[in-house]
Amino acid sequence: MDEKEHQYLHETGQPHEHRNIHDGDATHHHHHVHSDQEKKAVINRLSRAIGHLQSIKSMVENDRDCSEILIQLAAVKSAVNNTGKLVLKEHIAHCIVEAIESGDEESLRQLNKAIDSFVK
Repeated sequence: MDEKEHQYLHETGQPHEHRNIHDGDATHHHHHVHSDQEKKAVINRLSRAIGHLQSIKSMVENDRDCSEILIQLAAVKSAVNNTGKLVLKEHIAHCIVEAIESGDEESLRQLNKAIDSFVK
């Protein structure tokens, strides 16, 4: 199956065999296309967090109270963490389920590595 056909099957939600793409250095590249709805949810959350950060930058530029700035930074931190949780849940629900079904242990190793980085 070529890449164009693979993409079409994802877009239409048709069941198909999922293949993994590896380059020569044994780095794993899981090629999975998420739905527009999933992408939009993540992009919207990131856009709000970016807007919030820009507001905090203005607060600093305008010499606002440090306590207020810290509270707003905590809110952004929480928003970013919640976005990460959403991405993780989607990854497990789609990519990891497919990896398990196909016996792809490398995807599981990559997930563990990503979780370690995310929870630092």
